[in-house]
Amino acid sequence: MNNAGGAKGLATVADADLDDWRWMWETNVLGTLRVTKALLPKLIASGDGLIVTITSVAAFVAYDNGAGYTSAKHAQAVLHRTLRGELLGQPVRLTEIAPGAVETEFSLVRFDGDEERAAKVYEGIDPLVAQDIAEIVGFVASRPSHVNLDQIIVKPRDQADAGRFARRN
Repeated sequence: MNNAGGAKGLATVADADLDDWRWMWETNVLGTLRVTKALLPKLIASGDGLIVTITSVAAFVAYDNGAGYTSAKHAQAVLHRTLRGELLGQPVRLTEIAPGAVETEFSLVRFDGDEERAAKVYEGIDPLVAQDIAEIVGFVASRPSHVNLDQIIVKPRDQADAGRFARRN
C-alpha cells in the first residue's frame, strides 16, 4: 500500500519554494518507489501480490498554484502505471486509487499547521473521509486474484475536478 500524500503550499511556479517541491517529490514519488522496490520481490514470490497506490485527482488535472503537488502526483501515478506493464504476466495486481477532497490532516500540512486556512478548504462541501478510502482499499483487496481494478477515481459529490467545488453557504 503506497499511501504517500502530501503537499506544501500553493505557490506559483515563479514563486516555487524548492524545499517544498523537494519534500513533495521525496514523499509522493520517491517514497512510493522505495516501498514498492523493497516489497516487490516478496509480492511476486507470494503468488498473489497486490499493490495499491493512492494518488489523487491531481494526478490527472493541473490547477493554478499547485504545480509542485500535481507534478509529484502525476509522477507517482506514472510510476505506478509503468509498473503495471512491467509486471504483466506476474502474479501481482496493481490498483491506483485517485481521491478528490478527503478531509484529513492534508490541508494542515499544506498550510504549515494553519487550522483556519485548512478548514476553508472543506468549507461548504461534504468531503470524503479517510474511512471512505479505506473501504475502497478493502474492496480492492477482497477481489479474486484474477480481478485487477486498474484505476478508481473517487470524489465527493460536491467536487467536479481538482479545483472545482459546489459550495453551500
